[in-house]
Amino acid sequence: MCDEDLTPYRSMISMLLSGCRALLTRDNLVEVYTDGHAKFDGLKDAIRHAGHHIHMEYFVIRNDELGREITAALADKAREGIEVRLLIDAIGCFELPRHFFGDLIAAGGRVARFPRTCIPYLNLQINHHNHRKIAVIDGQTGYIGGFNIGNEYLGKDRRMGYWRDTHLKINGSAVALLQKQFIRDWNAATHEGLAYTPAYLPPPEVAGDVAVQIVSSGPAADHNQMKAAFLKLISLARKTIFIQTPYFIPDTSVRDALSIAALSGVDVRIMIPCKPNLPFAYWSSYFCIGSLLGRGIRAYAYENGFLHSKSIVVDGIAASVGSANWDPRSLILNFETNAFIYDRRCAALLESAFEQDLGRCTEITAEVYNRRSALVRMRETVSRLFSPIL
Repeated sequence: MCDEDLTPYRSMISMLLSGCRALLTRDNLVEVYTDGHAKFDGLKDAIRHAGHHIHMEYFVIRNDELGREITAALADKAREGIEVRLLIDAIGCFELPRHFFGDLIAAGGRVARFPRTCIPYLNLQINHHNHRKIAVIDGQTGYIGGFNIGNEYLGKDRRMGYWRDTHLKINGSAVALLQKQFIRDWNAATHEGLAYTPAYLPPPEVAGDVAVQIVSSGPAADHNQMKAAFLKLISLARKTIFIQTPYFIPDTSVRDALSIAALSGVDVRIMIPCKPNLPFAYWSSYFCIGSLLGRGIRAYAYENGFLHSKSIVVDGIAASVGSANWDPRSLILNFETNAFIYDRRCAALLESAFEQDLGRCTEITAEVYNRRSALVRMRETVSRLFSPIL
């Protein structure tokens, strides 16, 4: 990334550094995944080649073919003497049987649930989810994005169909920032006191030239870090803003920022799924989309299965990919982590994926929206009542 390309984003970089302690790293290689098979093939290969430790935290792990395959691979590495730590969300993995991780634990792997509770199944922080999807292998390779672990993320759920998501593989100094976030989360869940040692934070063996900041947010912060990052990125747009999200329920400040950008001549496009996996969130999203159509913003419904990608690309230069949705739960209640990237090549890959997805979409025009049925209007009205906690 050349300094000239970074110049428009200096104020954002500074804001994220001072407000979120998000260091700017400039020596990264970044690979973009838009398909679950490619992402999990890469992750499984990284697990097989791990030489010291494997640290993973996921919101959802399913008791199905992929969930069991990943867990078995972790158990195999634990039997080899590799340190394996797996952090799961207590609500996201609530349906897992108690014996699911038995083989991994027997092999010497460690499994913890977030948040930590002294009484099984009694979660006094039920509204605060660890929604992050992070994996760090040997402190050298990091994964971050939207994919959880389960067959549905490979498109094997007949109801949802093909699963369109976005994930990143990172090598370089940004991996240490993902590692530090994992260690903080692990210690919060276990009180183990896992230390920031050189074994977990080694110098990068592979490096590139992509500039990356890792931004984490959650209810423990003194301000809404992820929303501030999104608002700042929107404010810096001069040509294009492309957003993909499964849940689009922003508050007034975000809607106003997007409207101001569009009215200023920025090409603002928002893509959401055409089908609900969470009905209340879907119909609230549809209402919010409708409220923006008269302000120059274009919206699309993805029809080739389910869209779960959580990304924004601005001006073909800056982008963000991670676990955060554009809804109150992600921006206020959940613990989230996103990578903010300043790089024309990565931005071009994400823009290209967005443009390819447009060919699998139906545009939600004002005319289409105004023709919605009385049933749809009723669903929107009811869903809006629950939007602050969706």
